[in-house]
Amino acid sequence: LRTSPRLLCAATQQKNTGQNLEEDQSQNQNEQKSESSSAEKLLAEEKAKLEEQLKEVTDKYKRALADAENVRQRSQKLVEEAKLYGIQSFCKDLLEVADILEKATESVPKEEIKDENPHLKSLYEGLVMTEVQIQKVFKKHGLLRLNPVGAKFDPYEHEALFHTPMEGQEPGTIALVSKIGYKLHGRTLRPALVGVVKD
Repeated sequence: LRTSPRLLCAATQQKNTGQNLEEDQSQNQNEQKSESSSAEKLLAEEKAKLEEQLKEVTDKYKRALADAENVRQRSQKLVEEAKLYGIQSFCKDLLEVADILEKATESVPKEEIKDENPHLKSLYEGLVMTEVQIQKVFKKHGLLRLNPVGAKFDPYEHEALFHTPMEGQEPGTIALVSKIGYKLHGRTLRPALVGVVKD
């Protein structure tokens, strides 16, 4: 049988069209694959960026929380210190009154305090009672006396006025207290003025 050239052409054309269709389909599939792989890349990059941003934000949040906690603790400490040491200047002023009371009681000659001299005796007793009461009030508010005779010299609690040689006492100890010192809640409010035994 002889096929006509027209039919041959049509068959060839159909064959070519089929091949072209297959090529187009495979090309489309390749394009879709490359598009999906580039989309995946973009998504992966976007995910990495977002994770990095999340990490940064989390770090900043944690730092902010830590800073806030530090501020809260510092503020609390300041408030507590203000409660403890807020009366510091008032106490310093009262120390002068306590010093005067002490000097007043010391200046009264002991031999004059007799029943025959009732006015002086009652005045002296009143001064002593006032001095005892003021020391009780000081103690109640955390203010304690420093009378360090015989103790080791401590520059944080004592102020050396002079050095003196003394037999039988260890060098560096306090031989004499010229003015009594005070501490407020463990903090030196006024150092004791002392004379220290020298080598």
